[in-house]
Formats: sequence, structure tokens, C-alpha cells
Amino acid sequence: MSTWERSAITIATLLPLVGAGVIALVPRDRDRLVRGLGIVFTGAAMVVALALAAGFDYGAGGGLQFELNTRWIPAIGARYHVGIDGISLPLWVLTFVLSFLCAVYTWRYVPSPGKTKAFLALTLLLETGMAGTFIAFDLVLFFIFWELVLVPMYFLIGIWGSANREYAAIKFFLYTLFGSVFMLLGFLAMYFRSTPHTFDILQLQAYGAGGGFTRTFQLIVFGAVALGFAVKVPMWPFHTWLPDAHTEAPTIGSVLLAGIMLKMGTYGFVRIALPILPEGAKAYAPWIGGLAAIAIVYAALACLAQKDLKRLIAFSSVGHMGFVMLGIATLTDVGINAAIFGMVAHGIITGMLFFCVGSVYDRYHTRMIAELGGGLMQKLPYLGGVFTFVAIASLGLPGLAGFWGEVMALLSAYRPAEVLADQLPLFRAFMVAGGIGTILTAGYFLWMIQRVNMGTVPERWRESPFPDVVAVEWVSWVPLLVSIVALGVFPRLLIGITDGPVGALMGLFGG
Repeated sequence: MSTWERSAITIATLLPLVGAGVIALVPRDRDRLVRGLGIVFTGAAMVVALALAAGFDYGAGGGLQFELNTRWIPAIGARYHVGIDGISLPLWVLTFVLSFLCAVYTWRYVPSPGKTKAFLALTLLLETGMAGTFIAFDLVLFFIFWELVLVPMYFLIGIWGSANREYAAIKFFLYTLFGSVFMLLGFLAMYFRSTPHTFDILQLQAYGAGGGFTRTFQLIVFGAVALGFAVKVPMWPFHTWLPDAHTEAPTIGSVLLAGIMLKMGTYGFVRIALPILPEGAKAYAPWIGGLAAIAIVYAALACLAQKDLKRLIAFSSVGHMGFVMLGIATLTDVGINAAIFGMVAHGIITGMLFFCVGSVYDRYHTRMIAELGGGLMQKLPYLGGVFTFVAIASLGLPGLAGFWGEVMALLSAYRPAEVLADQLPLFRAFMVAGGIGTILTAGYFLWMIQRVNMGTVPERWRESPFPDVVAVEWVSWVPLLVSIVALGVFPRLLIGITDGPVGALMGLFGG
């Protein structure tokens, strides 16, 4: 493997960080230059990521590729170990694509109070943290990237958010920091119990699969690690920070939070918790499935009660991530494939929904459904059409990306892993709850479309000269709209990448 191949994923991951440093040196009055640099650095990182995806050996997706494993902090045994396999590749590439589209969107609009330099520098720093989480194969390195996203997102919400931004930012910070403390304690416990002591994820997977950790140890540590991941997902009942954070965050913050950050938690379950602590996973699986089923139904009912359009979509994320966690809880290859597909589909669809809501707010200066009053299709036919299309994709219409992850999660709940055979009736009850949630999801999205898009334009908006979708918005949105159709019609585009490595991983559970 050439030096370029060994260092390419590091280059792609750190390019946004370099961009943040460059932007910090630009004079404050060079606003357009700052926005252009944001597009250049996110675009360069995306090009490198796509080049690596093109050179990825999909026939060997179960093993690490473009791997770099070198000395880093020898005093504690931490190494700079990065790489990509078929599980991490889709999420890693999605991070760069979505970040680039957000930078393009920022060319048109930076939220109040402006401060373009700080806004874009924090966004680029956030991108590095998110991307690094998906390539780290050392627990210390994973934790550093994991925590790196906390500060920029806190400031993005706290400075550029809406009315209750300070409350939402502090709540987000405290919840995620609380979860991270337990996760770190779990990582340290695995390090000290392993022989020899190691933070290397692959070595810990081999050690855990070989029975190196006792069942009691796994039960305790899985609970600690899972708590940290569950807060980030977020699983019910640790979800209460999410609606506030989404509602108050600027458009770009909401897109990246929904599109990428929530996936860090579910990825942590698949990458760390399940393969390193398989006995713990077996014991906690029914509980995870139960919380997921509650989340699906609860979020759908909460959506029916929302008056704020953005808050409605925020609660919908809780339900969609419930389907992801239900797939993970089944411990089957079908369930984990469903989870990864659901992560990617949710990132594309819900990210696009927040783009649409941001554009509606830019024009109407309100997110309240009653104040919008309907008639969006008449007033802004292109924006209304895109919003309707993405909402229908989110409710899981067959042929669009939102369908496959949810239906596969329900199928996996019908027949969970062999190690969960005694829990079969329980998981089938979860499947029924998920089915009810699917019906309710269709109900609240169709009701939202009726109240916002349909009907006549209210008197207060009839003479307002709102522009329809502008060129920058089309550039930001078209790749996501095409992806929604492509993944819906050709799910093999994604499942073909993840199926091999997931099958090898789930062999631990007879799935």
C-alpha cells in the first residue's frame, strides 16, 4: 500500500480542520472569501473521500482498508489506528458530502448574528470530529473525535440559534457530556481488564469474542458504554435534549446534527458495544428493543401534537432512530444491515427536511404551522413540491430511501438471532409496535403536508414577494434528492457494501 493510500483518510478527515485554521486568519471583512474557503475545503475533503470510495475493494469490505496504525501516545498505549471497512465507509462518505452541501448552502445565507468566520470555522471543526469518529480504531482516538463535536455544536446552537438557544445549547452539552463520562469509564475498564492492556478496537473484539471478558464484567461495562451511545442516538428516554437542540439550532446545525451526529451513537453500538461485549449485547438486546419500540410509537404521537414545523421533524428523528435501534437489538445480519441503511437514509432525508424548513423560515420568518396557514404549493410550487417529496420519502413510501431500513428492521424483529430465541414473542410484539408507528408516521406527515402545503394562500402572505427555490438551494439539494430515489430503487447500492462485513460481525450471535 502506497504512502498516499495510508495517509488519504487522515488527509480527508483533517482537511476541514486545516480549513478552519485558514479561515481564522482571513480578515473579518472578507465575508465572501470566507464563504468560498468553506466550500473549497469541504469540497476538497469530499473529493478525497470519493476518490477513496472509488478505490475501495468492495469484495473485501469486511477487512480494514487504507489502514494506518502507528505510535501515538506510548505512555498509555494509545495508537493512531485508522481505517475503513464496509460498515464505516457509507457514513464516512456521507459526512463529507453533507458537510460540502451545507457549505454551499451557506454561500447564500449565514444566520443572525452573522459572524461568518466563526460560523464556518466551527462547522469545519465539527466535520473533522464527525468524520474521525467513523475511522478511529483506537478507543482513545475514538473518544477524542467523539468529544470534538461537542464544543462546535454547542456554540452553533448557543450563538446562531433561535429564541431559546442558550437553554438548548446547555441541555445538549450536559446530556452528551454526562453520557460520555460513562462511556469513557467503560473504555478504561476494557483497557485494564484486557490482556495485554490495549485500546485497539480490533484486538478488543478478538479478546471479547474469545471469552476474555467475564459475563458479569460485560453486563456492567456494556451498560456504561451503551448509556453513552444511547444519549447520542438518542434513545428514549434520553431523547429530551434533541427536540430542543433541533428546534433552536440554525439550519446547517440541524442538518448536520440529524444527518451525521445522531449516527455516531448507533455506529458506536455496531462498532464497539456489540462485537467487544457480545454477552452483554445478548442480555441487553430485549431492553434495547423495548426502548426502541416505545420510541417509535411515542415519537409519532408527539409529532401529531406539534405546532412548530421544525420541532415536528425533530421528534420524527426520535422515531426513525428507534427503527435503527430495533434493527440493532435483533443481533441479526438483516437487522444490522437495516440499521446502517436506516442511518444513511435518515441522514439524507431528514437533513433534506431541515433544509426545506430552513428555507421556509427564511421566507416566512415563522415555523408555526398555524401561522404558515397552508398554500405553500401555490405560493412557492418548487419549494412546496420538494418538501412534499421529501416528507413522503420520510414516511417510508416504497421506492424511496426511507422504506428499506424500516421494513428490514421490522422483518428482523420477526426473527431475531438464535441467541434470542426465548425472546421471540417479545420481539414480535416490538415488530407490531413498529408497524403501528409506521402507520402513525404516515398520518402525521400527511397531516403536516395538508396543513402546510395544501389549501389556498392565507391573506397575510398573498402579496409577499417570496422567491421560490434559488440556484444555491438547488445545488445543495439535488444530490440529496437524487440519492433518495437511487437508494430507494437500488438498495443494493448500499446493502452490497455492508452485507459482507455485517455478516462476519453477526456470526457472534448466530445471526
